[in-house]
Parts: sequence; structure tokens; C-alpha cells
Amino acid sequence: MQNHLPATRNSSFSIPISQNPNPTLGDGRFTGQGLFNWFSQCHGVLHNIILIVASLCFVLYLTFQTKKSLRKLSHGRSHIIIAYYVSLWLVSLLNLAWCCFQAWECTPGKELAWNILSLFTTSGMLFLEVSLIAFLYQGNYSSGFDALTRPFGISALVVGLDIVLKAIYLFGLGIPLFIDNNEEQLTKKWNLWVIHRLVLTAVYGLILWMYHSQWRDRLPARPAFYKYIAIMFTLNLLALLACGLMGSGAGFSFWLYTTTIVCYHAFYLPLLYITFLADFFQEEDLHLENVYYSEMKDAGFFDADWE
Repeated sequence: MQNHLPATRNSSFSIPISQNPNPTLGDGRFTGQGLFNWFSQCHGVLHNIILIVASLCFVLYLTFQTKKSLRKLSHGRSHIIIAYYVSLWLVSLLNLAWCCFQAWECTPGKELAWNILSLFTTSGMLFLEVSLIAFLYQGNYSSGFDALTRPFGISALVVGLDIVLKAIYLFGLGIPLFIDNNEEQLTKKWNLWVIHRLVLTAVYGLILWMYHSQWRDRLPARPAFYKYIAIMFTLNLLALLACGLMGSGAGFSFWLYTTTIVCYHAFYLPLLYITFLADFFQEEDLHLENVYYSEMKDAGFFDADWE
């Protein structure tokens, strides 16, 4: 996904991207003014605070839950869920790094590193996104987590093609997909992002339509999945609208797209965890509670309640 857009001229919504950033960004010094510039340059303090705090909090949450999660996963039989959990961890760390190193976009000599980091971060998030979409299309949630084998294969294929296409744009055609400092190539770049958003919006829209059609029985009968699809449809629709308007240089479209990017990188992974993995861990807890209750009931612990 595209991250940070060029500042539009004469726009009150523009966030200026420095083409000649403070020298302290380029020489790697992180003391005093240099540290402040590293944190505030390119996109502003508020932008960076939201990204860093949200991504860091989610990584810390996963860290605090690691022991409990690993214990539950070790008692399960699904290698797919284990792989999904590991993938979530890896992508979360990549996203945290992406959020922390926003200044690389404006730092001389860091263009290649920023492009590579952005490419793998967005591809990792897209992998998780596509795998869940493929799972929803596959059938009912009750079929079990082992049914994710096919979605993982589909996701790997889609993301592999996505990486190849973006690599061609970045390193073959020299189009700055993740660094917005070449106004002559904006049209080609935004055409790619419009197609990208259009595909995702159409897919999420189709799933929403299926929930209100005769095909709804093929989808998981869980409100959390429907809410997830509705949120992602709205987010991609807004981003698509912003991409389509960027060619006109409208300041509002720049602000709107920047907002969708911040929301995606700050909140998508927690949303995915709550929608998908949190239910799995909660069900394990409920299952154990039911087992303990049944054993205690058979042992007569609750007989006094009926006297």
C-alpha cells in the first residue's frame, strides 16, 4: 500500500515532505535537535505519535500474551493457526519498524532501505489480509482452522505477484511508489494504487453483498467477521476515492488518503487479531471452563445448590 503523499501546493491540508531535510537526519546523529528532527520531519509529530504508539502497544500486548498463547497453541492440533500466529508476529515487528523509521523517506541515502522496508511491510500485511478474505470465501468458519491451508496458498500466490509488480515499478521503471518526490511520475504511480484499491474494494463489497444474499450461508455466521468486512470496505472505499482525486491536486484528498494510511498501519493488525485469533484463544478458554465445570458437576460439587 502507498504510504505518505506529496504535499499539494496551496493546500491547508498538506503535510510538507522535505526534499532537503535537516542534515542531522542524514548523518545519523540522534542527540538534541537531531533526535527531534528524526521524530518530527516528513510527516509531523502527531502523525508519527499515532503510528508508533499504536504499533508499539500492539507488539507489547502480543509480548505479554506470548506465554499464554503458546501454551494454548501447543495443546491445539492446527499447524495453520500456529503459522498464522507466527506470521502476525513477524508482520507486527515489520510494521513497528516501518512506523518508527518514517524519517527514512526524507533522509538522503536511505531511499533503498525505505523502499525495501515499505515493500515487505505492506506485502506482509497484504498476505494476512488476503488469507482472511480467502478463508471467508472458502466456506463456513465451523469447518475448522485446518481449512486455512488453501487460503494460505492463495495468499502466497497473490502477494508474490504483488511483490513482483511493485518491484518492477520500483527498481525496473524507477517509479517511486513509497517516496513521493518525483512529480513527473505521479500519474503512473496513482494509476497503480487506484487499481490496487479498486480490487480490494470490489472484493470486500462482494463479501458484503453475499452476507445479504442467498449465499450468506456459505460465510461464517459470526458478527465479528461481518464488522471486519464492513470496516475494511469503508477504509478501502475512502482510500480509492482519495487516490482518484489525487491527480487533481485536491488538498482534501491528500489529507483523506494520509488518514487512511495511518489508520491501516496503526489499527489493522489489532483488528485482525480481535476478529480472528482472539476468538480462537477465547474458545479454548471456554472449552476448558466447560470441561472443568462438567468434572466438578460429576463429582457432586454443585449438589448443595439444589438443596
